Amino acid sequence: MRTKAILPLLLASIMLLPGCNKISREAAGFSDGDTSNVDEIVATAQVNTNSSGMFTDRDMEIGYDEESSAKIVLSGDSASSDSSAVKISGNTVTITDEGTYILSGTLDDGMIIVNAEDTDKVQLVLNGAYIANSTSAAVYILSADKVFMTTASGSENTLLNGGEYVAIDENNIDAVVFSKSDLTLNGAGSLTISAAAGHGIVSKDDLVLTSGTYDITAANHGLSGKDSVRIASGVYTITSGKDGIHAENADDTSLGFLYIAGGAFQITSQGDGMSAGTYLQVEDGEFTIESGGGSANTSTQNDSQGFESGWKAQAAEPNDSISVKGVKATTDLTLNAGTFTIDSSDDALHSNGNLTIGGGTFEIASCDDGIHADSAVIISNGSVNITQSYEGIEGLSIDITGGDVALVASDDGLNAAGGTDSSGFGGWGEDVFATTEGAYINISGGSLIVNASGDGIDSNGDLTVSGGETYVSGPVDSGNGALDYNGDAIISGGIFIAMDFSGMAQNFGSSSTQGVMMVAVSAGSPGDTILLCDSAGNELASWQAEKAYSSVIISCPEITQGSTYTLSTGSSTTQITMDSLVYGYGRDMGGGRMNGGNNMGGNRGGRP
Repeated sequence: MRTKAILPLLLASIMLLPGCNKISREAAGFSDGDTSNVDEIVATAQVNTNSSGMFTDRDMEIGYDEESSAKIVLSGDSASSDSSAVKISGNTVTITDEGTYILSGTLDDGMIIVNAEDTDKVQLVLNGAYIANSTSAAVYILSADKVFMTTASGSENTLLNGGEYVAIDENNIDAVVFSKSDLTLNGAGSLTISAAAGHGIVSKDDLVLTSGTYDITAANHGLSGKDSVRIASGVYTITSGKDGIHAENADDTSLGFLYIAGGAFQITSQGDGMSAGTYLQVEDGEFTIESGGGSANTSTQNDSQGFESGWKAQAAEPNDSISVKGVKATTDLTLNAGTFTIDSSDDALHSNGNLTIGGGTFEIASCDDGIHADSAVIISNGSVNITQSYEGIEGLSIDITGGDVALVASDDGLNAAGGTDSSGFGGWGEDVFATTEGAYINISGGSLIVNASGDGIDSNGDLTVSGGETYVSGPVDSGNGALDYNGDAIISGGIFIAMDFSGMAQNFGSSSTQGVMMVAVSAGSPGDTILLCDSAGNELASWQAEKAYSSVIISCPEITQGSTYTLSTGSSTTQITMDSLVYGYGRDMGGGRMNGGNNMGGNRGGRP
């Protein structure tokens, strides 16, 4: 007996075992002082990660017995087969029974239909198959328990639609591969999908891909699953007129999730790069995503209301508008590992619920927010580099407990704003000094570098810093500040250095337990070294200015009450004696005015 490709293509086995991806609170980097909602978010991530049965052994298996498999030979406008379970009528080939079927040859304008019992499992092996259909799907799975579409080792296969879909039954067939049943794609060959109209591959149940190489061009979605899309591995090049990968179940809002355990993805989408109707979770993989023409595309912006160029209009979008985010989840977005390069004309990472980064590497350029969540943003590990954004990170709450984060923002760097995604626009005439319930920013670990033209760190609630290293290059105008908060600001640990112009300068509050000073200085220049030394000349903290500045906030564990320090800014030096743990105040938000500064400025906490 001759057997081909008997060895299954295995994903790293630990990734597939139930419970092996459980993230403990400690492993995620959360301290005992973190708030309860962070506990709840981590617990949710654990449930999603530990969901068993994402991939079956059969999903992973790419082997088949060639001798016992039925053969289907495609010949232009006809076909032939050695199986009684294959019915051929002109250029339509219908498979009616369980089994493995090897397809080879060319079908110029025809269709492969699977119409088996709903308990049958059918494997279609594409071995040099070219199937085109000018008016419908190339492969139509009408009925089966589950269908496995396998590309034979080393084979090249093509499926395409000619640009329209003419109804052949009561089902709305709108994809090159259209399945009413669970569908798994795998293999050691390649598959090219071309959809001049409609979608590339659609499953009205679960869509699973575990191996193979795919080149998909589609007028609408590239990959679409109703109950879920689950990807274990493989290589994917997707060009789509709507979403690259899309999961959504309008009938059951508990379904429609997207789970990716690995793979390599090159996605160019006019809609979202990847989108899920419920949660979206990535455990590993390599992702290069350009959505909506990328960050250079300002077509999603609206200047007609008089907003400054590059600011996005109010969040409410027409129902027929196309979302153009990089990675989007309707509930929770959890990214535990992987390498991401995202260039998006709207938010690069977006969640209508919580957004958790537990690891991975991110290179982000966005015309809107780099990272946005309607609820909580939690970063506990990984490397995040946002090279372009309107707001760098926005959420109702923001917890940075670890990792390395660097961002450039044309408005606020970090913004704990609350509400749905409106690019941070506050309502006209709102009380900009009011706190937002649930809004806070907490920095307890990691490294954070902020370069913001608006507020560097802006919380409509509290701000707490208890660890890590934070460096803020704030605005060069007096309408914003390096710090901007509406509740309390407390620093109890870590290294913190921030620079801005002092018109809106604001220091940490008097409840801080680590020494912090805010000092007005002579006009500072980009490239200046900000250096703090103790009375013995020992260096305590330093940073190089990226912009012009006239105010410096600096804190580190070595600053103690009653001691004297020297702050050097370029060629200037200032002696500071810490009569209390907090030296210098900005606007009247818990203390007197800043030495030599201005205690009140203009608008705070949002856009003008």
